[in-house]
Amino acid sequence: METEKNWWQKEIIYQIYPKSFKDSNQDGIGDLKGIIEKLPYLKKLGVTTLWICPIFSSPMVDNGYDIADFEGINPQFGTMEDVDLLLAEAKKLNLKIMLDLVINHTSDEHVWFQKALADKNSPYRDYYIFKEGKEPPNNWRSIFGGSVWEKVPNEDCYYLHVFDKRQPDLNWENAEMRQELYAMINRWLEKGIAGFRIDSITFIKKDQDYASLPADGVDGLVSCKEKTRNRPGIDTFLHELRRETFDKYNCVTVGEAPGVSYEEFPTYVGDNGYFSMIFDFHYADIDVESGSDWFKRTNWTAAEFKALLKQSQDALQKAGWGANFIENHDQPRALSKFVAEDFQNAQSALGLGAMYFFLRGTPFIYQGQELGMVNAERTDISQFDDISSIDNYERSMKEGFSAQEALRFVNQRSRDNSRTPMPWDGSQYGGFSQQKPWLAMTEEYPKINAEDNAVFKGYQKMISLRQQSEISDVLQKGDIAFIEDVPESVIAYQRTAASGSLVSYTNFSSEKVAFVLEEPIKEVHFDSHNQDFSGMSIELLPYQSILISK
Repeated sequence: METEKNWWQKEIIYQIYPKSFKDSNQDGIGDLKGIIEKLPYLKKLGVTTLWICPIFSSPMVDNGYDIADFEGINPQFGTMEDVDLLLAEAKKLNLKIMLDLVINHTSDEHVWFQKALADKNSPYRDYYIFKEGKEPPNNWRSIFGGSVWEKVPNEDCYYLHVFDKRQPDLNWENAEMRQELYAMINRWLEKGIAGFRIDSITFIKKDQDYASLPADGVDGLVSCKEKTRNRPGIDTFLHELRRETFDKYNCVTVGEAPGVSYEEFPTYVGDNGYFSMIFDFHYADIDVESGSDWFKRTNWTAAEFKALLKQSQDALQKAGWGANFIENHDQPRALSKFVAEDFQNAQSALGLGAMYFFLRGTPFIYQGQELGMVNAERTDISQFDDISSIDNYERSMKEGFSAQEALRFVNQRSRDNSRTPMPWDGSQYGGFSQQKPWLAMTEEYPKINAEDNAVFKGYQKMISLRQQSEISDVLQKGDIAFIEDVPESVIAYQRTAASGSLVSYTNFSSEKVAFVLEEPIKEVHFDSHNQDFSGMSIELLPYQSILISK
């Protein structure tokens, strides 16, 4: 375990979706031994910490985010001995391991919930949220569609699930339940993991009135977010969580904290905040009005994205520290989302990468992002695995869209886009497996793969600049200030530390853009498109990004 305080500010974190990373036993499903096999690849890339999505015992209704045993390993991924081996082999390469922490809900197959269902007088019934009645207690809609309430068989009673009905929410009002969670967390930290990414943590506090609200859809329901996300009183739970677990270890904690306003950031990531850092989704979800309503598309502009990014970075700098990302397991591929179709290539992938990678905060890289992967294109809803995709397809048609339009929305936004198997080479199934994978590849014989990949080499260079170069101190520690006097489509910011100053310029559009600097370029540290720059005049190609000293 690290001894330096705030060690995680210097890390480069790589997110692994284990089901799709590397299949070692040829069953079409990625596994822990596959991750171990590819540790040298990750070391070569230059990352320092691996965040591994859930590997716990689970019926995989929500691909592992429905946990049946917090301390059991899903057999499709391996065994606890494989976890121990992964920790040991990663340590040899000076790579740290983070796990997902899912403590808003469990699987309905968790022993606590099974005992709660079996006996209405069981103490475990109060580990969850049950309400007596012949009708659902209110009109809240779950994140995955339909009512948040599921009827208990053979009883006039319902239990609450903010997500899928097979993911019952834990009752955080119950102190005994909370203590059981804390003990489990501490056992994992004792095992030697570096920390956690904490899933859906802003949902743990529910408004205790459980009152209905005006409907916001044709289904007569209303999004549950207003009554279940980041509600008053959550601070008590989150302070206790930190005090009982994280404060006892020099670990890293990354909160998935949707619904948190910028004014509240200091309480989440300040000196006495709940977490080391949090993900901010304000700019990531610019393409839709709501992250869970994919049919509500927006006609966003580069200027709007720039404004949201600036607002986010300013708030995080004022409050504490941020986790910077453009892709993850819940988002489509960044090239497909942000870049015009004719420019979805390796150079644009590096332009996007450089735009976010040199921001203030810890950079996160999602598997395949370093290869310049794009979305998959599926022709029928039956080809999707993601439950949120299926829900959005059905809801889109209920809202009046055609099946063709609904499929387009899902192709644009499906979480399956980033969950396709990792393409290691150009062979059938991309070297991920010799068997047909659990989810179809983006391309069965992928042209974009890990062999001699220009995007990979560019990410290596970006990582090297941040981790071991003469400008590392500025990139790791420097303040950030956005530059306003640039063309509308250019995202420009300055990083400044005692050791020096850097400026990043990114053309976030499909048109060339030219402008004049106030002082000449001294050095170009990174250029996504490998152009020659000198003097004070700059012309940026579409989606080109440069990092310079002036």
